[in-house]
Amino acid sequence: MDSKKKSNFSDEQLKMLAKRFKILSEVSRLKILRTLFLGEKCVTDIINATGLLQANVSKQLRILEGDGVVTCRPQGLLRFYSVTDSSVLIICTQLCELKK
Repeated sequence: MDSKKKSNFSDEQLKMLAKRFKILSEVSRLKILRTLFLGEKCVTDIINATGLLQANVSKQLRILEGDGVVTCRPQGLLRFYSVTDSSVLIICTQLCELKK
C-alpha cells in the first residue's frame, strides 16, 4: 500500500475506525470476542470460558450487539451469540501478529 492510500481515509472511515477501536479497547469485550471467534456460544459458555461475572458478560454483549459486532440467536430460554463483523477478527489477528 503506498503512502497516499494510507492517508486518504474519509471522515466517515475515520469515524468507523474510531468506533471499532473503542469496541476493542475493553479487555472484557476482547475476552468475549476471543471466545466467540471459536464459534457460537451461549452466555453460560462465555462466562465459563472468560471467568467474567454474568452481569459484566451481559453488559458487554449488549454493547457488542448494539454496535453490530455480534448477533444473538434465541433458542428456548438460551441466547446464543456469534461474531457478525469479521473485521474485528482481522484487526485482532493482525495486531497480535505484529508482536511476534
